[in-house]
Amino acid sequence: MWVGIVTIFPEVFRALTEHGVVSRAIAEGIVELQFEDPRNHTTDRHQSVDDRPYGGGPGMVMKVAPLMAAIAVLKAGAPAPPKVIYLSPQGRVLDQRKAEALARESALILIAGRYEGVDERLLDRCVDEEISIGDFVMSGGELPAMVLLDAVARHLPGTLGNSESAVQESHRAGVLDCPHYTRPEEMLGARVPAVLLSGDHASIERYRRLVALARTYERRPDLLTGRALTAAERELLGVYFADPRSGRVDGQVE
Repeated sequence: MWVGIVTIFPEVFRALTEHGVVSRAIAEGIVELQFEDPRNHTTDRHQSVDDRPYGGGPGMVMKVAPLMAAIAVLKAGAPAPPKVIYLSPQGRVLDQRKAEALARESALILIAGRYEGVDERLLDRCVDEEISIGDFVMSGGELPAMVLLDAVARHLPGTLGNSESAVQESHRAGVLDCPHYTRPEEMLGARVPAVLLSGDHASIERYRRLVALARTYERRPDLLTGRALTAAERELLGVYFADPRSGRVDGQVE
């Protein structure tokens, strides 16, 4: 996947490009990044990319021309027509399904805005979609762009060392993840649930699915609202509702 990023702070992305799974994906050629600073497309000696908003009000607004020129440079370097995304608190909230959909794109351009936002005319003419990472406001779009890129890169073949990791993680099946344990068997006065030590893979899988569903119902019931449950999920939730202790992390499924 090719990703172009419009930002006045390209150095911020070193946290992503030099560490973790995305850096490995870049090193292995799975992800290719290209940065373009809109300051390179300004005409004044201060390299101004923002100006006061018409109508008054606090803050500054990013100007159309430098951003449009940066987008044009990135489009010219893209291997395929890119989907242009503006990171914005006004956009659709990023979720697992959206991350998976974006992973199927060949090329993306991410616009990391600053100040009070960007001129609306740029959004109308140059942006395909606005995406938010949550219902809150941040100082700029660089961190949201990194969040989106990390979430998307995990679904590109070869990014994760174990392809099953992306399949089993939280939200992948529309529910939260089950709890995980490692050695030693007893720590901080608590033991690993016995079923996980049994070697009975069918019982382990059933236990994990039950606890994941119980945890989702208790912590994020909104994820289950309107979701088409499978027969197995309905049966497991029935077990949990009949005896909520069965959905505890120390519970066991007979």
